[in-house]
Amino acid sequence: MSLSEARFHDLVDATQQTLEDIFDDSDLDIDMENSAGVLTVKFENGSQLIFSRQEPLRQLWLAAVSGGFHFDYDEDSQRWMCDKSDEQLGEMLERIVQQQAGAEFDFEGL
Repeated sequence: MSLSEARFHDLVDATQQTLEDIFDDSDLDIDMENSAGVLTVKFENGSQLIFSRQEPLRQLWLAAVSGGFHFDYDEDSQRWMCDKSDEQLGEMLERIVQQQAGAEFDFEGL
């Protein structure tokens, strides 16, 4: 069953807030901007992560140095899952942030 528009926006808003909190709690020099539903995370080395909502598809998209990834929300696991690899958003972010920023983060729960 497809997510309702309201539920989709609530889920993306909550996910983006969790991401902001995780990055804010780090000791890294990270700049973040959240505008019009797009969260941009800029690391000290100039690399970025961009999280955007794709309302018509009810997907959360991630742009990273390693590529673009699309996530569907899985109600059973209550996690965002990559539509190509079935990897959880949190697992993928741990790997991507390590590659891009050289830092270890715990994105458990995403």
